[in-house]
Amino acid sequence: MSQRYPTTTDEEREAAVEAASLAIQRGGLVVLPTDTVYGLAADAFDKDSVQDLLLAKGRGRDMPPPVLVSAATTLDALAVRVPTWGRRLVEEFWPGALTLVCHAHASLQWDLGDTRGTVAVRMPDHDVALEILERTGPLAVSSANLTGQPAATEADAAEKMLGDEVEVIVDAGTSPGGAASTIVDCTTTPGRVLRLGAISLEQLNEVLEPLGNAIPDTDAAPGGHDGDAGA
Repeated sequence: MSQRYPTTTDEEREAAVEAASLAIQRGGLVVLPTDTVYGLAADAFDKDSVQDLLLAKGRGRDMPPPVLVSAATTLDALAVRVPTWGRRLVEEFWPGALTLVCHAHASLQWDLGDTRGTVAVRMPDHDVALEILERTGPLAVSSANLTGQPAATEADAAEKMLGDEVEVIVDAGTSPGGAASTIVDCTTTPGRVLRLGAISLEQLNEVLEPLGNAIPDTDAAPGGHDGDAGA
């Protein structure tokens, strides 16, 4: 049975962040708020916890979760061969609702599923999420819902779907975004939009067009290859 923590006061927030961090360190699952939708989180470097996350959502290894980080500089610790235009997107939209799919460092000791040598990385624009990430390090985070169900924008919805599977639920009220992140594939040039979300194709191309790397409109598909790939 999960324990729910409010974040209304500074004291409550500290207790929530501490409880979530300790649960992650124990190998447990946590529901946490982000700037898009609520996320279901596990230690990205604990393969058993990541497998528990996939099982909790009712999905297979063919749908690996993205990884959330607390700083843009962490991207280079997880990914290689990030193109210049991808770094410009990071400069413009991180922290924020943009997930980048990049070539993963081959030396990383983790198992996120069938990633085909890639990793999807995002830095969320949410103070509570960032505080947790600063204490835990990179987290595998998928949207807090059962596969096929709407992503949770409130802790109540996340608890209803996943309360029996998680140790801690951090309640920060209604998600400020409400839409999942936009996912861009940075392993090809020009890039491809794998899921349109909170950031539009027009916003992306405002950054990319001056670099000569605009994403064709035909590559942008609402829902992407995995409609609930991540928070």
